[in-house]
Amino acid sequence: MKTLLAHTKEINEQLARYGVKFGIYKDGTFNERLFPFDPVPRQIPEKDYEVLEKGLIQRVTALNKFIYDIYHDKKIVRDGVVPEEFVYRSPGYLAQCEGITPSKDVYSHISGIDLVEGKDNEWYILEDNLRIPSGASYPLIARTLCRRCSPETFKRYRVRDNRNYGALLKRTMDYVNTGGINVIFTPGRYNAAYFEHSYLAEQAGAVLAESNDLFVENQTLYYRTSRDPVKVGAVYRRVSDEYMDPLCFEPSSLIGIPNLMDAYRAGNVAVMNAPGNGVADDKGIYYFVPKMVKYYLGEDAILKNAPTYLPYYEEDRKYTLDNIHRLVIKDVAEAGGYGVVFGENLTQEQREDLKNTILNAPRRFIAQEVIDFKDLPILDNGETVERKADLRAFVLSGENVQVWPSGLTRFSRNPDSFVVNSSQGGGFKDTWIVCQ
Repeated sequence: MKTLLAHTKEINEQLARYGVKFGIYKDGTFNERLFPFDPVPRQIPEKDYEVLEKGLIQRVTALNKFIYDIYHDKKIVRDGVVPEEFVYRSPGYLAQCEGITPSKDVYSHISGIDLVEGKDNEWYILEDNLRIPSGASYPLIARTLCRRCSPETFKRYRVRDNRNYGALLKRTMDYVNTGGINVIFTPGRYNAAYFEHSYLAEQAGAVLAESNDLFVENQTLYYRTSRDPVKVGAVYRRVSDEYMDPLCFEPSSLIGIPNLMDAYRAGNVAVMNAPGNGVADDKGIYYFVPKMVKYYLGEDAILKNAPTYLPYYEEDRKYTLDNIHRLVIKDVAEAGGYGVVFGENLTQEQREDLKNTILNAPRRFIAQEVIDFKDLPILDNGETVERKADLRAFVLSGENVQVWPSGLTRFSRNPDSFVVNSSQGGGFKDTWIVCQ
């Protein structure tokens, strides 16, 4: 490990050279910066990883069944497991997707599941990201550069190889492909994760395309070339639902593909991840995922949610209001670390204002116990310090559901913060699955 740490400066120089960046919008301005990398890897023993793997496969399998159900038979709503209001008032529910069956019935092809490891050594799920989760490219290229700078480290440590992500992504795209080329559809250069879009296109052997490179004719999606257009069979879209097709969703969108939804609805192209997936990663729906696992699979959930309260229910609302001073309150419509409020950081007046807001819009919030999750060591100006860190695991659903044996470990650069999101200025490190 010391050998790897000795190459810290060289590794970060290589990351800068490759343009490993993450863009942040702040005060209406786009600022692109290098994504800070810490060379001290998170190490997960293979035995512990096997439990995580089983739990993640179970969870994503249930979530895929839930999305299919919501846009088709709605049995889970009719049976009273999930309240109707939590589905149809979710900003992620899209009526335009009703009755559409995606290729091979897969909705969430690439799921980014966020976890933390508590100081009780239990893993807790914090969020399910089923729309356009980002981050796989960063540990992928970081491991490659670490191997290049310090090959002796990886001869000494038995670490599961993570270089197969591109192959897993290609296999997933090929499985749902309806006939044609694979495309990664990017909103363009000024997207926060543009580096990832281009890097994954290279790794998966797919074409990187923007909206003006693609068009729909006769309910078929095509890629423009200097000669004849080429049919697209699978499109891994990195554009938000509302901007994806201006004729179906937001009409002012300049980064969408007109009539893409017509081609998708006709079954002529696979769209990854499926439009409408947001109904399942709404923070309010998160509360019900363990119940989904039981409902669809007849199994108890292997991985726990963080202890969560739903102000929608009277008992939970009373508990939330009585204990707001020690809970974390999350706005279900927000993402990227936004809309997260720690009750202990509020003044009494602010707490009262928040209580009133919750009373007026209980569906809008969830409340969670603050998990005292583990700090991980990072290098800060040559000194080892400890910071809060989470893990985003990537689960790919194709012919089989597979967990990538790696993941994005994000850490807070602020010693007093629990918020680790990249969009909030956090850094990242590699995740090693260490063989016994």
